[in-house]
Amino acid sequence: MLLWLADYLEQYVSGFNVFQYLTLRGILSVITAFLISLLLGPYMIRKLTDKQIGQTIRDDGPKTHLKKSGTPTMGGALILAAITISTLLWGDLSSRFIWTVLLTTLGFGLVGWIDDYRKLIYKDPKGLASRWKYFWQSAIGLTAAIYLFTSAESSVETTLYLPFFKNVAINMGFGYIIFTYFVIVGTSNAVNLTDGLDGLAILPTVLVASALGVFAYLTGNINFSEYLSIPYVAGTGELIIFCGAIAGSGLGFLWFNTYPAQVFMGDVGALALGAALGVVAVIVRQEFVLFIMGGVFVIETVSVILQVASFKLTGKRIFNMAPLHHHYELKGWPEPRVIVRFWIISVILVLVGLATLKLR
Repeated sequence: MLLWLADYLEQYVSGFNVFQYLTLRGILSVITAFLISLLLGPYMIRKLTDKQIGQTIRDDGPKTHLKKSGTPTMGGALILAAITISTLLWGDLSSRFIWTVLLTTLGFGLVGWIDDYRKLIYKDPKGLASRWKYFWQSAIGLTAAIYLFTSAESSVETTLYLPFFKNVAINMGFGYIIFTYFVIVGTSNAVNLTDGLDGLAILPTVLVASALGVFAYLTGNINFSEYLSIPYVAGTGELIIFCGAIAGSGLGFLWFNTYPAQVFMGDVGALALGAALGVVAVIVRQEFVLFIMGGVFVIETVSVILQVASFKLTGKRIFNMAPLHHHYELKGWPEPRVIVRFWIISVILVLVGLATLKLR
């Protein structure tokens, strides 16, 4: 939106040309989203508290969590508002990629909002029935996958690339749609499973989004992509604006979500942010790098799968409780220790992901 204004004003003042630079708009997107989250956070927390929209805590989990009962939730709406406003302000609204990631994110956010609303307002502990939640996630994920496939302007956009291998490229054809669907929906649910401790999910999300912003910028630049031997996809550079908005809004939210949390993001935030990471990774052709950088999300999800499979097959549990962060809590780790150590792991994994830019 402001890019169009700058284009218009450039004919009168040449200095407005500076807004053509992706790096500047990316930085401004981070700052804008951060300030929106930081300034609107207290107001939203008060409103959620006044309406008694508080978290319900399971009594079969760590006993230390019982004191969190009643903490305002659905704070993810604040994150989505900041992402949307910042992206619309600083992004190129003629970009198909900007609209794809934004609409997909908001679509998953709507599913999460309905789930949270049913749990907290209607006092339905099940929220949105699992089959309907998965149905709508699938519908939105497939819609995004089909659109990206049909709108692809080159075979590069539907080719699978493996990190660490310079010359391995697999043209997936129609298989791209199914693969993309699983990446988007899978990442959405993985982030949701990780969102169980104060700040545990949001900082890894910020780190991964920031790294994906780097990939988006390099992938959209023909010179950098050729030098680094990564796929070139025209127009992906604009996604640095969206990724910056995720990073800024996430940091602003962490201000209130850090231990002890004043607000939780709820499914409205977790499902949306996971889908956002998934769809960006697909567009910049770095799905496997996403699995590396988002290793914490992957491990948390695998721990749930293993726990359920083990209990159904043998009647025994592998972990004290799943997802994995609860296992360490029940082993006696204080919550802040679990959170910070998972953050440290995320930092290392994101650095490994970024290293794939040269290790090919």
